[in-house]
Order: sequence, then C-alpha cells, then structure tokens
Amino acid sequence: MTADRTLVLASASPARLGLLRQAGLDPRVVVSGVNEEAISAPTPAELARVLAEAKATAVAGGLDDHALVVGCDSVLDLDGRALGKPKDAADAVERWRAMRGRNGVLRTGHCVIDTATGKRVSETASTTVRFGTPDDAEIEAYVASGEPLYVAGAFTLDGRSAPFVEGVDGDPGNVIGLSLPLLRRLLAELGVRITDLWVR
Repeated sequence: MTADRTLVLASASPARLGLLRQAGLDPRVVVSGVNEEAISAPTPAELARVLAEAKATAVAGGLDDHALVVGCDSVLDLDGRALGKPKDAADAVERWRAMRGRNGVLRTGHCVIDTATGKRVSETASTTVRFGTPDDAEIEAYVASGEPLYVAGAFTLDGRSAPFVEGVDGDPGNVIGLSLPLLRRLLAELGVRITDLWVR
C-alpha cells in the first residue's frame, strides 16, 4: 500500500479480512463497537448500507487524516425480512428450515470514508443465493458445529454450509462478506485506485 494512505477495515470479520488480503491488500483492523440492534431501516438493502455507514463513521472518528476506512455489514433478505446473525441454535435451525429449497438475497452494505477529505461513499451489493435442501439431520449437525451462530443469514459460502448452497447469481465475494468489485468502484469515486493500495 502507498506510504501515505492506510486502509482500515472497520470489521472483526475474518472472512472480510481474508478477501482483502487475497486481493493484495493488508488493512489495519479496527472494530467499530456499533450496537447493530439499535439501528433500523425500511428495507434489508437500506439496513445493510446504514449499518456499514455507522461502522465506518465510528472508526473514522478516531483516526488520523491518512486513512481510508471500509465499513461493511451483511444481512440475508428473505421475503423482505432482514436476517442477521441468528439469536441462538434454535433460531438457526428454524432459519435453515425456512431457507432450504428457496432463494434469498444476501445484501452487503459498503461504506468508504476518506479521513483526509471527509468524503464518504456508500452502496449495497446484492447477490441471489440458491439454497439446497439439507434434511433435518444435516441442519441439526450444521447448527451443532456452531458456525451459523456467527454469520449473517446463518450460512457461509466458505465454510461447512457450502454443500447446502446450490449456487449464487452475482458476486460470490459479496456473500462471504465484501464485494471487491464494488469496493474498487467506491474507492475510484474517492479518487483512489485499488492497485495503489496493493502491498508491494
């Protein structure tokens, strides 16, 4: 990355950090501490964007003027309802029973703030997810693994639930937690080329 700009990820998500590192970036991680339960919005897409903005804003406020702060938040849009992380194991089981054999839309809000200028840009990326039909025993085994309790929509593309997802229409990275093509466009709106942030 360039010596005078620091990329900061306002998220504790190891999946998001992994995507950025695979793309040649090495962000500093600063967790926002935003209370997601206190934020609401009229649609799942808007909720994802507002949450991403809140996280980026909370982190940007404590940084110097050389940072590019990336905030993200994901929710699964199922029948117009925004599903974040399940409350508990029973909730995760019910989610999977409702999702199997159906399509949902994973919405990930992205916000980038340039602390040097105070400018910010934000947008929500959407990817349709086609769920398979795991039986009750498979669902119970998956929930028992603990994985779905820590991820939006109670599933991941890069974990144990991958065999239960038939496919996606759109950017798969967005389902994992961050859309690199959208991030590139948002950075460009701020006058920054993503290639200038690559680790040399």
